[in-house]
Amino acid sequence: MSRVARLRSSLEALFPERHLYVRSGGEMRGFVLTSSKQIMAAGVVAGCALWMGVCTAAMLVNLFSVSATDREIAKLKAQSERYVADRQARLDSALAQLNSGSTAEVASTIESRHAALAMLLTGLKDAPGAAEALTPAIDRALANQDATPARRVHMVRLGQEQLLDAADNFAKTRADRLRIAFRMAGLTPSAFTPKGGSLGGPLIDSKDPRALAEVLDVDEDFAVRIQKVSHDVSDTQALTAAAGALPFARPTGGSYQSSGFGVRYDPFTRRPAFHSGLDFAGAQATPILATGPGVVSYAGPRAGYGKAVEIDHGRGLKTRYAHLSAIAVTPGQQVAVGQRVGAMGSTGRSTGTHLHYEVWVNGRAQNPGRFLRAGQYVLQAE
Repeated sequence: MSRVARLRSSLEALFPERHLYVRSGGEMRGFVLTSSKQIMAAGVVAGCALWMGVCTAAMLVNLFSVSATDREIAKLKAQSERYVADRQARLDSALAQLNSGSTAEVASTIESRHAALAMLLTGLKDAPGAAEALTPAIDRALANQDATPARRVHMVRLGQEQLLDAADNFAKTRADRLRIAFRMAGLTPSAFTPKGGSLGGPLIDSKDPRALAEVLDVDEDFAVRIQKVSHDVSDTQALTAAAGALPFARPTGGSYQSSGFGVRYDPFTRRPAFHSGLDFAGAQATPILATGPGVVSYAGPRAGYGKAVEIDHGRGLKTRYAHLSAIAVTPGQQVAVGQRVGAMGSTGRSTGTHLHYEVWVNGRAQNPGRFLRAGQYVLQAE
């Protein structure tokens, strides 16, 4: 109440009572402007000023945004016009060649572009999801039934370029998802991919578009696009091969995770202790599977782990499968992803039937859950 009283006294001091006298026609009239009336009038004026300021600011923002939108529309329009002009020029060129009787030359050009496309798309033939991504572009290219030969030539060339765009988009998308999967596992993608392109040949090696155009016998613009897409396809191939060599699969099917990675209460000492892997509970003799391709580096009893199998996946990665009831591999044996390496049990320092699964990178235990999540992400990309 004291604060309200002080505020009221401050407002009355700022807006003291005023008397206004107006003389008109020999008569004098007096008006009393109380503090409350002055405060109300000041509030109205302030509200109007604020409203005008907000409206002005909104108008300016709208003006600037409209200008930016207009510029973007103009830019897109210019790009579209250039695209249409380029397509029209290509059509005019095809018409001119056909009218001049150079049908063989046009056919040779299309065949050369087709051969370059075939060389490029060979790198994607085994990539998961490639057929689904490229089929719509191929169907559009084959759907044209225009009766005009020149128009058919133009549509074939356009279909080749659309197929090239579809291949580029697929390669970029898959490469990006694979890089994300590597980072989810705590790995650096560049450390697991070769420095050079996996496609090789003139598509990768040639630095001069003119030289590449000469090698492929296509126009220079198409050669530049072929080379750009070939780099993206090469990245996708390298990342796919690297991901296939990593332990991204689940070590057992039909089992649930019973214990996580990190500090937990030890079942024997009942004290906090570091748990260096994941535990999967299941039935006795449940098959245990290799989570990635590699070489068996150890198979036998190990202190605390009971019967255990260790697989070396190369590049500093190892996986360990412990507390097994039986071992199905021998040291030095090459194993593939999903291959049975043993059976679930409770040997060693164990309180029940389960699998203890570990992932090691350069001699340090990592959270296997990150690799399992990365593997799921790779499967989604397929």
